[in-house]
Amino acid sequence: MRLPSTSLMILGIALALGGCSGADREAEQRAQAQAAVEAAAAKDASAYQGLVAAQSWELAQSIGREVVRKYPQSAAAAQVKQSLAEVDAKANALVDARRLAALWSYQSGTQSGGEQHTASMYSKEPTGAQQVRLILRRHAAWGQSVYLHGGANGFGCGKPCVAVVRFDDATPVKLEASIPEGGEPAMFIEADKDFLARMDAAQRVAFEVERIGAGPQTIVFEVGGYDASRWADLSKR
Repeated sequence: MRLPSTSLMILGIALALGGCSGADREAEQRAQAQAAVEAAAAKDASAYQGLVAAQSWELAQSIGREVVRKYPQSAAAAQVKQSLAEVDAKANALVDARRLAALWSYQSGTQSGGEQHTASMYSKEPTGAQQVRLILRRHAAWGQSVYLHGGANGFGCGKPCVAVVRFDDATPVKLEASIPEGGEPAMFIEADKDFLARMDAAQRVAFEVERIGAGPQTIVFEVGGYDASRWADLSKR
């Protein structure tokens, strides 16, 4: 059965209105979803900004990265991105500072009848069987010493005996050194005060040495986490 032309027109208008209504509903739903995303992103971004203000860099880094990951197109993410690189740098610096501090070992006790305090760490290079310890020692009877210890055969040294040491990227310096007469696999830095003053301001110390049985070798220590307050100074007692 054919509908009159008027009826067809009414039906067409109804269908068109129905179509517009459906499109409007979809647009409204999309807007509501986007508003929910923006609200959630803004809430997390607010927490991020609060942590930045409190200089809680690692927590701020975690939340800031999450905002950018979860809500990449949001206004809040754009705002977070403005400071996230700086927050990343500060958070990463804290992590690295803890790593460097953990490389040092501080010990106190009695050695050969005298009070002794040491601060020591292992070399970054070389590792394994060739690894060397840098030891700072204060002993009630022997005084203050700085020395390298490690390797089965120890170190070779000319006359006069000097240690070639580079602090960070500065020009290498030659410091007076000595080899123990007892045959211990060690090299003492006789210019201990000079060494300590330079090391305290450095992040990295590299020794150019002669290893007996192994030849010339560069021994590298990451010293940036040194804490002078944890190495007891007997002279101030």
